[in-house]
Amino acid sequence: MSGRYYEEDVEHYDRPRRRTRPRTKERPTYDDAVDGVVVTVDRGRFTLRVDDVTVLAVKARPLGRKGVVVGDRVRVVGDTSGDEGALARIVEVVERTTTLRRTADDDDPVERVIVSNADQLVVVTALADPDPQPRLIDRALVAAFAAGMDPLLCLTKADLRPPDELLETYRSLGVPWVVTERGGDLAEVRERLTGRTSVLVGSSGVGKSTLVNALVPDAHREVGRVNTVTGRGRHTSTSAYLLDLPGGGAIIDTPGIRSFGLAHVQPEQLIEAFPDLDELTEECPRGCTHGEEEPECGLDDALDAGTADPDRVASFRRLLAARSGTAY
Repeated sequence: MSGRYYEEDVEHYDRPRRRTRPRTKERPTYDDAVDGVVVTVDRGRFTLRVDDVTVLAVKARPLGRKGVVVGDRVRVVGDTSGDEGALARIVEVVERTTTLRRTADDDDPVERVIVSNADQLVVVTALADPDPQPRLIDRALVAAFAAGMDPLLCLTKADLRPPDELLETYRSLGVPWVVTERGGDLAEVRERLTGRTSVLVGSSGVGKSTLVNALVPDAHREVGRVNTVTGRGRHTSTSAYLLDLPGGGAIIDTPGIRSFGLAHVQPEQLIEAFPDLDELTEECPRGCTHGEEEPECGLDDALDAGTADPDRVASFRRLLAARSGTAY
């Protein structure tokens, strides 16, 4: 009987409705949003430059898991006064012109965007103390070519060792370079950076932060020293940071790197950065990587016919080998 009573009671039971706001597909237009640029990122908080004001912001919920990185141009609402305690919201990330990516290693499928909207990648390497790392330089160049960024070699500490031997390695690639020494004139470096957005990459201890402090006197980037036992530098920059150059343009200082995974770069992306070589591969079989081991590669045909520069082909294949983590 109690069971029948329960069933009848349920049949006539009218569940109270929760009071909820009616759903709508309309989204805020953010007509009052202003433009900003991401200067640095720290644990979910974003430092922006809005006009000439430094603004602290968080991501708005509608952005979800969309990443926001240094160099991003964003749309911002909320308190953009820059006053202490003020907090704005990033509501939109403007389409990026370039993205510099890397993976943790060559087998890692997860790409990590380092910075965005930079048009020049400056590979900073010391000629001594610590010694140059050609494989790391090669990998950084591959990342630059894949991202559609112009590369620039910046060789520091020329007072300790001449640059000729290292430059000879990259001469055939046509990569421009600048050479600096401690306390020396930086006029040529400034000329290469002015009017551009450049990201500086390199291992710890090569002098990136020293260079930044010389180019932007009020940057106050911490400078480290090289360990005399291991020959490695200590990480001084802990996050990427965008700084305006006094003469126009901007530079992005990044933490020192010890590896540069390139799992995201495909051979066809790399060959496209070398138009003179790319046109020689038009008759290559499908799936050709243009490496030295390929049996019917157009680059080998061009070498046999004398229509390709052997040094340039060798340099390209060295980059290709660096991308795959193999020796060349």
